[in-house]
Amino acid sequence: MEDTSKLIESCLKNDRAAQKQLYTLYSKKMYGVCLRYAGNIEEAQDILQEGFIKVFSHLDSYKGSGAFEGWIRRIIVNTALEKLREKVILFTLTDLENNLSEIQDERISAPCSEEDMLKLIQELPPRYRMVFNLFAIEGYTHKEIAEMMGINEGTSKSNLARARMILQNKLKDQFVIKDKVV
Repeated sequence: MEDTSKLIESCLKNDRAAQKQLYTLYSKKMYGVCLRYAGNIEEAQDILQEGFIKVFSHLDSYKGSGAFEGWIRRIIVNTALEKLREKVILFTLTDLENNLSEIQDERISAPCSEEDMLKLIQELPPRYRMVFNLFAIEGYTHKEIAEMMGINEGTSKSNLARARMILQNKLKDQFVIKDKVV
């Protein structure tokens, strides 16, 4: 943490070498976060760039409590949320809650690489992708997601259920041929 503190201090003094070092230290991991929220590589790169601009412009607000990486991650996730709000008209699935009982928790035993799963997540509609990532990957509650996205808890739950159903169907389509797992 001491090295990180010194690096942050140097960045606050507009030391370009320190800023580059900080970016190099965290950009790869944060790019992985961006890929989960983005619909494609270009969008992920945009989120990463905008996120790090915010990191550097708000670096003075980091007070040292909690992990610095977690602070950066929060900024990246919030940047992804802002991108979603800019480009998507948020909607509610009114009839999905009526159909939730039909959704079965089926397991697929076929191998699925991390890259394959990332591609499937990226294919989700932006709203579903955002709720899925915030809940399943980042660990936020539906209440927190609702507050972050400006929706109600029920909408968050139904969007998550729909995202899971879409992913399950995509996995089945990808790995099941005539009722036999490949």
